[in-house]
Amino acid sequence: MYEKTGNIIKLARENNTSAIAFICMDYVMARTVVYAAEATKTPAIVMLYPEHVTVQRTTGFRNYAAMVKELAEEVSVPVGLHCDHDYTYEAIMHTIDCGFESVMMDGSMNDLDTNIALTKKVVESAHAKGAIVEGEIGHVGVAADADNNREDLFTKPDAAEKFCAEAGVDTLAVSIGNAHGEYKETPHLDIQRLEAIRSATDVPLVLHGGSGIPDDQLLVAFSKGINKFNLGTDYLRHYFNALTEFTKDYADVADPVRVINMPEYVQAKLQPYVEDRLRTLCRF
Repeated sequence: MYEKTGNIIKLARENNTSAIAFICMDYVMARTVVYAAEATKTPAIVMLYPEHVTVQRTTGFRNYAAMVKELAEEVSVPVGLHCDHDYTYEAIMHTIDCGFESVMMDGSMNDLDTNIALTKKVVESAHAKGAIVEGEIGHVGVAADADNNREDLFTKPDAAEKFCAEAGVDTLAVSIGNAHGEYKETPHLDIQRLEAIRSATDVPLVLHGGSGIPDDQLLVAFSKGINKFNLGTDYLRHYFNALTEFTKDYADVADPVRVINMPEYVQAKLQPYVEDRLRTLCRF
C-alpha cells in the first residue's frame, strides 16, 4: 500500500531502526523494491534521483510518482516515495506538483546561513502543499575522492541544531564518515558525532552513501538516530550485473523479440539482494 514517506520514517524512529530508500531509475528497479518489501513484510521507500529524469531520461517526474503509487497498491506493506538531491526552489516545487510528498533540498554546498535561507523557503512552500523536506548540513561528498575521510565536511552538532531550528526541516542528512559512490577503503562512521547530532536535534536523521558501509556499523547507526538510509550505487551495480547475465543467457535465443523477457528475468535476479538488505538491516 502507498504510504507517505514521513509516516514510514516515523515508524522507523518508533522502532529504533531505519527505513531503506532505494534509488530506482525505472519500473524494473521500483517493482523489485515493492515486491521485496512485500516478501519480507518490511516497509521500504522508492527513491528517484532527479538526474534520471533530466539527464538519463529514464522516466518523468509525474509518471514516476504515479507508477510508484500504483505499484504500492499491489502489495500490503507500506511503500513510500521520495525524490533525492535537488538544489533549487523551482525544481523542487515542480517535483512536489508532480506527486512527490517527500523531497530533498540540498543546500549543503553553501555556507550555513545561505543553506538555511534556501531550505527554509522550500520547507515553507512544501509544507503548504502537504510535503516533507529533507535538508543536509555538513556535506556528503564523493567516495571516489575519499571525502568520507574529510572531517571538514562532517556535520557539526551545533550547526545541525541551528539549521533544524531555523530551516524547519522534517529530516536531516548528515555527514559522519559516509560519502556517495564506491569507497576506496572501508569507511568508518563517527558514531560519537552521530550521538552528539542526535542530542542537538529533534528530527529523524538520514544516512547517504550506504553502499559499502559494513552492516555492523549501519546497525549501530540505526540504533542511534539514523531513520532513513539511502542505497543507490550497490543496487545499480546489481542491476547492471543482472542485465549482463540476461544478454549472455539470451545471446543464442533465436526469438527476435527476446528482450521482452528482460524485466521478469532481471527482477528475479535483483529481488534476493533487496530482500537481504531489508531482512538484515531493518528492525520493524
